[in-house]
Amino acid sequence: MADITNDLVYELLKRVHADIADLKLGQREIKAEVNAMRGAVVVLHQDIHSLHTTLARHELRLDRIEHRLELREFQEPQARFEPQP
Repeated sequence: MADITNDLVYELLKRVHADIADLKLGQREIKAEVNAMRGAVVVLHQDIHSLHTTLARHELRLDRIEHRLELREFQEPQARFEPQP
């Protein structure tokens, strides 16, 4: 069996420390990517909300136009039967 010396333990600990530092760096990079994705999802959510608001506004406008057209349709037949000067 090999003799375990302080130098060997020290070298192993240095290697473990370097590996942990690499893991921490990778974790920071992943955390930054997740935050970037979260920001992108927020932007997409805001865009969808904006589109929904615009569509709702257009729907209300179309409803008002249809209502006016229906009123006009009721008035047009009556105008045909009224005496013309």
